[in-house]
Amino acid sequence: MISTQTPAPWLVLGVVFLISVSGCTKKSDAPPAGGFAVSVIAEEVKQEKIEDKISLVGTLAADEAIEIKSQVPGLVEQLGFEEGQKVTKGQMLLMIDTNKLNASLAQAQANLGLAQTTYDRLASLIKAGAISRQEFDQAASELEARKAETDFIRAQLKDAVVTASFDGVMGERMVSVGQFVSQGTTLTYLISQDPMKAEFRVPERFLGQLKEKQLIEVSVAAYPEEKFDGEVYFIDPRVDEATRTALVKARIPNPDGKLRQGMFANLDLIVSIRPRALTVPENALIPRGDKVFVFVVDAENTAQMKPVEVGVRLAGKAEILSGLLAGEKVVVEGYQKIGPGSPVSIKEQDVPDTLTP
Repeated sequence: MISTQTPAPWLVLGVVFLISVSGCTKKSDAPPAGGFAVSVIAEEVKQEKIEDKISLVGTLAADEAIEIKSQVPGLVEQLGFEEGQKVTKGQMLLMIDTNKLNASLAQAQANLGLAQTTYDRLASLIKAGAISRQEFDQAASELEARKAETDFIRAQLKDAVVTASFDGVMGERMVSVGQFVSQGTTLTYLISQDPMKAEFRVPERFLGQLKEKQLIEVSVAAYPEEKFDGEVYFIDPRVDEATRTALVKARIPNPDGKLRQGMFANLDLIVSIRPRALTVPENALIPRGDKVFVFVVDAENTAQMKPVEVGVRLAGKAEILSGLLAGEKVVVEGYQKIGPGSPVSIKEQDVPDTLTP
C-alpha cells in the first residue's frame, strides 16, 4: 500500500536550504560585470614604423682595392706617401730611378734620327729608280722599329712614376728608398674605404623578396652599439648549385673610416617597411585556442574583450594587423582579475628610481 502522506515541513525546508547553499558555492568562470572597479595597468595602442628583416652574415670589402706593382725594374728613388695616408687620384706615390731609362731613350732617339734620314734619302732615290723596292722597304721598316723603340722607352719612363689610380687610403709600404725592385714586385696597396661593400649570400627562398636599392643594416663587433645603413646594388643572376644561395652586394657609406676591409658583418636585410603599424605590449595578448584577445578600456572605464590579429612579434611588443585602433588603451597587467564588462581603474605604472643614492 502506497503512502500519500504529505512530507513534513522541516524536510521540505531542508531540501530548499541545500539547493540554496549549493547555488551559492558555485564558482563563476569570470568576475562579475558589476561591482567595485578593479585596479589594472593599461597602455595605449601605438603607431610606429615596423621593418620586416632577414638576418644574414657577410664580409666587408673595399669599394675599390688594388695592389700596386712595379712596372719597370730599377732602384726606388723616391716615396711620396706614408702608410695609412689618404691620397687623391693622380698623386705621386713612388718613383723609380730613371737614369738608365733616360740614357736608353737618348740612344733610341739617335737611332730614330738616323733611320729617318736614311728613309728620307731612299725615298727620293726610289722615285728616280736608283734603288730597288726591297732596299726602300727595309729602310721604312727600320724607321718604324726605331719609332716603336722610342715610344716604348718613353712609356717606361712614365711607368717609373707610380701615381694613385683613385682617391683612397694607402696600405702597408713594402719597399724602401734605394731598394732594387724587379718588374711585378708589389710595392704597396691602395683601397677606397668610402663607401664600403658588404658581400653576403642569400638563400634562394628569399630571392623573391630582393630588389636593387633595398635597405640593409650592418653591425660589426668593433662597434656593437652602432648600426650602419646600406643599399643593395647587385644581385647575382646565378644561384650556387651547391649552397642554393645567391651572392648579393650592398654599398655602405663610411665617411669616418670605421668599417674596414675583411670585417665580419651581421646584416639585417629589410624586405618591407610599414611606417604606421599598430603595436601593443606583448603581455597584453591573451591566447585562447587558435585566437588572441586583448582587454580594451572604453570611455566608461569598462573592460571590453576584443579579438585581434597579430602580425610580427618584436622585442617586448607585437604588431596588431586588425581589431584595434591607435590610441585605444589595452590592459597589460591585471586582466586575470577582470572579465568582459568589468569596471576598472587605471593605475600608473611603477617607474623604477634610477637616481644614484
